[in-house]
Amino acid sequence: QVQLMESGGGLVQPGESLTLSCTASGNIFRIYTMAWYRQAPGKQRELVAIITTGDSVHVADSVKGRFTISRDNAKNTLYLQMNTLNSEDTAVYYCYTHGQTDSAYPPRDYWGQGTQVTVSS
Repeated sequence: QVQLMESGGGLVQPGESLTLSCTASGNIFRIYTMAWYRQAPGKQRELVAIITTGDSVHVADSVKGRFTISRDNAKNTLYLQMNTLNSEDTAVYYCYTHGQTDSAYPPRDYWGQGTQVTVSS
């Protein structure tokens, strides 16, 4: 199994910044694509940003220019730098990875438990 642990969420005021981190641990053979998703109350989970093993990045239009995704492969850690936050960014943010625990097994999807980000004055 691969465990994902998010950290860095909290309550901030509009215009402020936060950085989320997600560290993968457990029986890791290889980590492939990593991503951040979010789910606001009453809404479906949506992709925020995704980064491949080759550092190709896709960022949702709603956060483009404000959020930056990055990863440290040596630490199996994913980051999300969030700037100029607004109330519409309020959501639970989930870390995702497509990972492999052994070369004998196919990779599968793993999710973190989520971290709350609240933007409010």
